[in-house]
Amino acid sequence: MKKVSLVLLVALFFSMLLSGGVEANVIEIRGSDTQVNLVGNFAEAYMDKNPEVMISVTGGGSGTGISGLINSSIDLANVSRLISEDELDQAHDRGVEPSRVIIALDALSVITHPDNPVEELTLAEIGDIFRGDITNWADVGGKNQEINLYGRQSNSGTYVYFRENVVKADFSDDKMRMNGNAQIVEGVKSDSSAIGYVGVGYTVTEGEVVEGLNLISVALEEGKPFVTPLDPDNVAAGLYPLARPLHHYSDGTPQGVLAEYIDFVLSEEGQQIAVDSGFYPITEEFEEINRENLGQ
Repeated sequence: MKKVSLVLLVALFFSMLLSGGVEANVIEIRGSDTQVNLVGNFAEAYMDKNPEVMISVTGGGSGTGISGLINSSIDLANVSRLISEDELDQAHDRGVEPSRVIIALDALSVITHPDNPVEELTLAEIGDIFRGDITNWADVGGKNQEINLYGRQSNSGTYVYFRENVVKADFSDDKMRMNGNAQIVEGVKSDSSAIGYVGVGYTVTEGEVVEGLNLISVALEEGKPFVTPLDPDNVAAGLYPLARPLHHYSDGTPQGVLAEYIDFVLSEEGQQIAVDSGFYPITEEFEEINRENLGQ
């Protein structure tokens, strides 16, 4: 009975909203799977403070978010890479002017099964593995086991970032293409020969590595120190090679309730939510980019 009443109440609310009987501000956000939990936490905290505002957060990948922005079907696109020149051209053809705000930092994490003795890899070795040039763990100091690759689908911003910055070529045809970070995590947990890449927020809980995963320390190149993404100072100082910004893209400079939501995300309280969600706060360098893009 309570469930039926709730459904009727929600239906009544939207009926009144459409007819003008309720004044509400609605923000629709779509895109990066890496950012779904993070932005969901931003949205929940903001709506707690502003109950007249409704925020919808859905995934689908960075490409899906950008398409929604270009088609003017959403207010904000969650994107874990920079928008491409081709996407900018498409947006401009439709009269959309994408403007980015950096909302948090991610330390993109390379994960393996805890039974795997390999703890450290160079960026080049990781690229060789995901290109298919290295196919056995014994070639990088591990057991004599074939390597099983777990990664994202091509509409993912993380897929694009990893291909451009690590693989620097096409992925191996043997890579399993998963729908999201959570699927990669579960796949790696159940496969002692696995290696995958996910946002750091999916690998840590309260500063500790999620049970069932091993987090690889990464060196920029041979002879350089191996660096863990678990230390925020490594990310802030740019020492971890796979640190990257996470973005909201809007059509032009955010205005009204959208601007108020962005201000909350970038506030001290909002950035603490990023930390509590397993990510990292933006640095002064990115704060300056935000001020310029927001016209401040």
